[in-house]
Formats: sequence, structure tokens, C-alpha cells
Amino acid sequence: MPRHFHEELEALQQTLLAMGGLVEDQIRGAMRALVERDDRLAQAVIDRDREVNSLDVEVDEKSVELLALYQPAAGDLRFLTTAMKIVTDLERIGDQAVNIAQRALELNQEPQLKPYIDLPRMAEKAQRMVKQSLDAFVTRDTALARRVCAEDSEVDSLKEQVFRELLTYMMADPKTIPRAIRLVLISRFLERVADHATNIAEMVVYMVESKFVRHALHSEGGSAPLPNLPPADGPGKAGARTVPPHPRGAA
Repeated sequence: MPRHFHEELEALQQTLLAMGGLVEDQIRGAMRALVERDDRLAQAVIDRDREVNSLDVEVDEKSVELLALYQPAAGDLRFLTTAMKIVTDLERIGDQAVNIAQRALELNQEPQLKPYIDLPRMAEKAQRMVKQSLDAFVTRDTALARRVCAEDSEVDSLKEQVFRELLTYMMADPKTIPRAIRLVLISRFLERVADHATNIAEMVVYMVESKFVRHALHSEGGSAPLPNLPPADGPGKAGARTVPPHPRGAA
């Protein structure tokens, strides 16, 4: 492949990582809006979703253009198809941030039902999974990708814990039901963020090892490799993530 093609792949990767940094910020902002009862911040998260959608379209269009112009094979082809799937998951993570911000706006109009403890813990774990899945994408680190997938069960457990606690509030006082249901929904949105991070991690394993590991990461031996597809040789296989991670303050 010509050098120009690999430069375009590198530029595409940087755009994808910029989108990843943006959605990490969106989740962090939405949770801050909830915990600090900040309506202005919640609305800013909702308004900023246009930037996420714009980057989604940009990556998709560029990927299709590169596929049509260069007709890549093997590792380069897997890189482009993985990028197109990752950008879809990132866009949906952005949607979950908007959902959280919208529920925060509603909850901020009423007295706080309870101290927020497990929801910020869920958000921190989900944000870390998103960051690590993108780090794994850049460094082609399948061990890190598999660790991300293993962490999904921790987020699921926290979601169940949140639901059980809120159920006791609803049973004790029906007047708490509207607020409790909104908090249950937020826990589900955070679970979906973790699910999308897991999807990204699974695609990293496919890109590097040519193995489909969806639904099979805990099976012995995983999936069989696809025929005639050597290991990935796309851009940045040994490089570090060039978009710096955002500092993670407590939500």
C-alpha cells in the first residue's frame, strides 16, 4: 500500500481517539451534573452531543472512502472495519451520556433521594473501561482488551446492587418511586456504557488476532482464526495512544 494510505489511516485513528476522549468527557460531565445538581452542566452535555455525532459521520465517511479507493486487505482491512464498528459504539456511549444528563435535569428539580455512592463508582469503572479499550486499540494489546471484557461483570453487579437498594426506598414510600426509577435508569445507562466498551475490546481482539471472541471470551481456546488473514499490520501497532487521557475526578 502507498505511504499516503497509511498516513490517512493514522489520521483516521487520531480522529477516532479524539471522539473517544470527547465521550469520556461527556460521561464525566453528565455524572458531575447529577452529583453536583448542576443544570447548566447537564445542558452543556446535551448540547455537546452534536460534536460526537459529527465525528461519528466523519469517521464513517472517511472509512468508506479509504475502502473504496484502496481496497485494502488483511490487517488494513480489519483496521478499517474495526474503526467503523468502534465509532458506532462511541456514538452510542455519547447517547448514554445525554440520557444521564436528561435524567439529572429531572432529578435536580426535586429533593435528592439518597447520597450517590454506587452510581459514581459505576461511572468510574465504565469510563475506565472505555479508556482502556481505546488504549488497547492503539497499542494492539489484546491482553488489556480481554481485561476490559472481564470487568463488565463488575459493572453488572453494581447495577443490581443499585436496583436492590432503590427497591427498598420504593417499597417503603411510594412517593419516592419517580425519583428512584430515574436513578435505576441511570444505572442502566452506565451498564450500557460498559457494554459498548466491551464491544470495542472484543473488536480489538478480532483486529489483532483475527478471532471473533464475542460471547466466547471465557470459553476455552476462544474462536478459531479466520482463514488467510495474517495479524494486523495497520498504523500504530506498537505506538502509544497519542490523545492524552483525561484526568478522572470523582463524580
